[in-house]
Amino acid sequence: MIKVSIFGVGLIGGSIALCLKGKPGIKVTGYSHRASSVEKYVQRGVVDEGTTSIEEAVAGADFIFLCMPVGNLAEYLDKISAYPLKPGCIITDVGSTKASVAAYARSLNLGEACFIGGHPMAGSERSGVEAASYHLLENAFYVLTPEKSTSPEALNRLKELLSHTRANIVTLDADSHDNVVGAISHLPHIIAVALVNQIKGYNDSNGVYENLAAGGFRDITRIASGDPPLWRDILLDNRDVLLRLLRDWNTEMAKFANQLEAMDGEAVEQAFREAGEFRSRMPERRKGMIHSVYDCYMDVPDHPGIIGRIATELGNSGINLSNLQIIESREDVPGTLRLSFRSQEQLDLAIALLGDRGYDVHQ
Repeated sequence: MIKVSIFGVGLIGGSIALCLKGKPGIKVTGYSHRASSVEKYVQRGVVDEGTTSIEEAVAGADFIFLCMPVGNLAEYLDKISAYPLKPGCIITDVGSTKASVAAYARSLNLGEACFIGGHPMAGSERSGVEAASYHLLENAFYVLTPEKSTSPEALNRLKELLSHTRANIVTLDADSHDNVVGAISHLPHIIAVALVNQIKGYNDSNGVYENLAAGGFRDITRIASGDPPLWRDILLDNRDVLLRLLRDWNTEMAKFANQLEAMDGEAVEQAFREAGEFRSRMPERRKGMIHSVYDCYMDVPDHPGIIGRIATELGNSGINLSNLQIIESREDVPGTLRLSFRSQEQLDLAIALLGDRGYDVHQ
């Protein structure tokens, strides 16, 4: 029997647990220092057994997943390494930075166990074990960052176990991972936060900014609402990479400023053209670091019962509506209804259904 111990059975840890639980020859143990959390893991059927004892969790474990914030990984590596580990045990994590945790693991005496960094590049607007899903990691990239000294046998064992998540497993060295993820995830979060705070500053003296920022501006800056302590730890951990990226970003912004000062419309147009061409080559339906939003918009008349009717039609067809927002609705003026779904499949079904019912639906 393969024992898999998961420390931190939240969104990611819980989703991994759900993919492994019930598979032949695999037993999933969930750890938390809080008895109430352990009880919840077991009651929800996410794990086979739970414990508040680190010693019990690591005893005989073939795989140990550390699914906690980046800032807590070193602490738990210390705690785990204080106990006898099964020879051949593989310890891995799910943090979005890899170089620092890999370096720390190298400094520890893990005996005949080994550490292989991991990063499932998927997420959700929700958190906690309640948001865990068997499908969360499906078709997402799952990056592994083995050491040069990692045995091919150990790496293959971890890949075989993770195949149950139906994620796309790729391998990178830890430094390359942090450079890439810094650019495609960490930097955009910094930019979004800075942009929102810039507009907040303008709004302090003129409240019209907040009112008119609804809709498009709110959508393109939604990642600015990330969990503050979580992002504090991530950004500080990837500090050196981000300082370089921010210098590059400032260079790009200076180019735009120079083009505008020079009234160089051709250069501005070319910048948009190049960006559009590169963006069009990106996979549209691949899960990534920044979770996708599955929204559509409808122009609806301001008639009593119209919203309930739309929701009922979706529900009767088995389409799960996760959120609904009225962006504008005034007397005698068509309102804009934003419908949100949890997957591309559900969104596609909703668009087809509502279109067949004669509604004007667009994305």
